[in-house]
Amino acid sequence: MKYIDYYETLGVPKTASDKEIKQAYRKLARKHHPDLHQGDAKAEAEEKFKLINEAYEVLGDPDKRAKYDKLGMNWKAGDEFNFDPSNMDGGYTYTYQGPSDFDLGGFGFSDFFANIFGQDFARSRQGGGRTRRANRKGEDVDAEISLTIDELIHGVEKEMYLSAPNVCAACEGQRVTQRGVCRACGGTGVTEDTKTVKVKVPAGLYPGASLRLKGLGGKGYGDGPAGDLYLHIRAAQNPSWQIDGSDLEADLMIYPDQAVLGDKVQVPTPHGQVQLKIQPGVHAGQRLRLKNKGLPKGGGTFGDLYLRIRIDIPKDQSEEERELYRKIHELRQTAKAD
Repeated sequence: MKYIDYYETLGVPKTASDKEIKQAYRKLARKHHPDLHQGDAKAEAEEKFKLINEAYEVLGDPDKRAKYDKLGMNWKAGDEFNFDPSNMDGGYTYTYQGPSDFDLGGFGFSDFFANIFGQDFARSRQGGGRTRRANRKGEDVDAEISLTIDELIHGVEKEMYLSAPNVCAACEGQRVTQRGVCRACGGTGVTEDTKTVKVKVPAGLYPGASLRLKGLGGKGYGDGPAGDLYLHIRAAQNPSWQIDGSDLEADLMIYPDQAVLGDKVQVPTPHGQVQLKIQPGVHAGQRLRLKNKGLPKGGGTFGDLYLRIRIDIPKDQSEEERELYRKIHELRQTAKAD
């Protein structure tokens, strides 16, 4: 049997999660559905569509996937077979001829769809009737939301535009109908609707956190409940502060006399103004830490704000000030001579 890398077929790494595999399959199934192509492109799409479904049949099932990872194309043979793809040559092919006419090289139509779509569909092709799947829970939706520093700290209510998967009404989520692969959903079992939802983000969320919003995912089928919305939180870029996890960093500009003699300055933070004491003798590049003045990091705690010292020369110096600098320069020159 010719070795086929199903992970490569779906464009996912071997470490891909079940959700990532499902998402990759749906994307490719829509792209290569034969009904979306014409002429020579249709024939090419048919081949790709079959291979994509074949790969998902295996990788979409945890037990089959584990056997495939161990045995390769002979995953059906059992654990006693020692698989080595380098010893294999030859191959097998099957050709898609239409929604209800398959030549699978001895592998019958019902067997093919039973493996991919389940026995309920196979029985329906043989006159046994199709089992309706009522009351299916809607699919969960993952989305990313970018929040400003102020929104992370204090919370916010936002409107979001989401693309939510719904169970396909034409095939009831089974990916096939009596005529073959469902044309309404492209064999993915779901259709997508765009909707607007209002999301209330609580105060104190941190970058990397996830927020579950029950019932805001895809619609359920029949009397099934809607899925959930999982919001993955990230921090929006800010012109005043650099973000590093839950810590913030910014430049603090001071004058030479403040660096030499020390001073007290007012510093803005996401939590309001604070007075900072600069110790005498600070130098450019030194970082001062303001504890708990950064972003939330869970458990009611906050990261820190780091201020990086930069020393600037005032542009509007008086002649008296320049004279003092000249005296300082002369003192340094004298010290070097000694």
